Amino acid sequence: MNKVIEQEVSHYEGEGEPISRIPVGISSCLLGDKVRFDGQHQLDHFVSKTLGQYFEFRRFCPEVSIGLGIPRRPIRLVAKNDEVRCVSSVDESLDYTQALNDCAREQRPWQEELCGYILKKSSPSCGMERVKVYDGSFPRRDGVGIYAANLMSQFPNLPVEEEGRLGDPVLRENFIQRVYVMWRWRDLLREGLTVHGLVTFHARHKLILMSHCLTTYKTLGPLVAAANKSNIEQTSETYIGELMAALKIRASRGRHVNVLQHIQGYLKNALDADDKAELNEACAQYLRGQLPLIVPITLLNHYFRKFPNDYIRDSWYMRPYPAELSLQNDI
Repeated sequence: MNKVIEQEVSHYEGEGEPISRIPVGISSCLLGDKVRFDGQHQLDHFVSKTLGQYFEFRRFCPEVSIGLGIPRRPIRLVAKNDEVRCVSSVDESLDYTQALNDCAREQRPWQEELCGYILKKSSPSCGMERVKVYDGSFPRRDGVGIYAANLMSQFPNLPVEEEGRLGDPVLRENFIQRVYVMWRWRDLLREGLTVHGLVTFHARHKLILMSHCLTTYKTLGPLVAAANKSNIEQTSETYIGELMAALKIRASRGRHVNVLQHIQGYLKNALDADDKAELNEACAQYLRGQLPLIVPITLLNHYFRKFPNDYIRDSWYMRPYPAELSLQNDI
């Protein structure tokens, strides 16, 4: 990395404005609460220490909430009569499915305030995917925890992830980015939804969307352009649903490079041949996996400080979350 980029990375990573912490739900065992069936916890240090600086966690354990003791006999998912039930692992006549579903619905008032949720992997109540479902002698891994399924059904646009998958740099960045997008969307709604507000929100997120799904990028532009006072509510519901669905798609290196090259086009009349060559090489090295994403983005930010552009300055793609999280150092 050359000296200019090193200086700019240092400057970039030191930037950031103080913000209030973002409300995010979480399985309470991941914060160290001893609520598991064996009386232990599953403290996740990255979640509690790193994300805890930015997220205001709303901890919850549905199994404790429905009255199961600590410690307790474990529960599991079983296939019965073409449906999945949650029962005691030692006595299948003890069925907790309805209680967990009722519990999930009762949490709606505080869940509505959330911008994300981190669930406990493999849990018959909180697992997001690949939970064991017992069907005869051999379990299959295609289940979803009862509480988690209800949560995701009630709030399909809510960013949801499991702590185990947060170990993957791409999935971790994807989830945190979606949380910040949802946080900004909730701010927009709190301020009062207007056509101007929706247009501005979309403009600032267009490049992020382009890095995830070009198809949705092309369809949401006309949707927003057609917004007016009479259809703003319906348009906004369609918009956020399609946006959050598109952002679930992992942003590949190739799509990021397409965005970086698109951004570079705003500098075509400002940079000399050497500067352009340096940018192109940084993008090429990122595409080959030789550099993290932070390097070409930081280099672009360096040039845009010299040659300002309002659209790029306001784009969340250039600074999608606090630089201190250092997520772009890993992708």
